[in-house]
Amino acid sequence: MIESRNPKDIHKPLAPYSHQIEVSGDIRWLNLSGQLGMDVEGNVSEDSVEQLKMAFENIRINLQEADMDVENLTKLVFYIVGEMDADRRREAIGEFLGDHLPCTTMVFVAGLAGPQFKVEIDAWACKENK
Repeated sequence: MIESRNPKDIHKPLAPYSHQIEVSGDIRWLNLSGQLGMDVEGNVSEDSVEQLKMAFENIRINLQEADMDVENLTKLVFYIVGEMDADRRREAIGEFLGDHLPCTTMVFVAGLAGPQFKVEIDAWACKENK
């Protein structure tokens, strides 16, 4: 079964896409659209690390909507525009992931969906269907 969802506690999609698509069977796979550092009201911090933290919160909300948590993440892809303090970035990632170590990729890009966005994170997760 394939189910698309847009959690009510995350900003509405900025284009024709879903925040998440879950594929279920013996193992449920959850694929998220790139999550931005935007809150449910559309606010975006100018600080890239604050955007990173908000994008993580949006991932957490998406995971909760699918009855999953951070430990179910299998892959994260970070898209970052411009400079970001590496120590603050590592601290924010560590706070979000704890001891969990999913596969990750970090890419520095020229731009994202709009000039105010400095961070976008793609995420994949899976969980056994019980």
